[in-house]
Amino acid sequence: MDATLQTDTPQNDDTLRSIALELGKLLDDHRSIDVVIMDMRTLSFWTDFFVIATVMSNTHLSGLERHIKDFVCDKGMEILHRSRKPEGDDEWRLLDLGGIVIHLMSAKARQFFELERLWSAAEMIMEPKVPGSSRAHSSKSS
Repeated sequence: MDATLQTDTPQNDDTLRSIALELGKLLDDHRSIDVVIMDMRTLSFWTDFFVIATVMSNTHLSGLERHIKDFVCDKGMEILHRSRKPEGDDEWRLLDLGGIVIHLMSAKARQFFELERLWSAAEMIMEPKVPGSSRAHSSKSS
């Protein structure tokens, strides 16, 4: 049985949004920094939501991946693609759930790639707990 979540009905759009919000909370609860969720449905044909978080270390990144894997399994979903980088190059890990793409990034990678700024036309459905803490948000408010 294919465990991927199908996204072709309006109900599933709400389900994906809810799952993205749960993932954001999971990352926030496990001490990720500047967790944001972006609604990509009007901007992208290949995913519906981005979940972006800054990690503090390689150990933190590995722990978050385990928590995400457990969460996804509990939801009856699967990780379709997980980026693999050479050992010791853990600046950016991407986990593709189809309708949701999770970006776990070091502070250095997040500042360099500025995904929130690149995709600034996307609706933010979850922003960092501390207003203005994410670099890219200040450009949206002007």
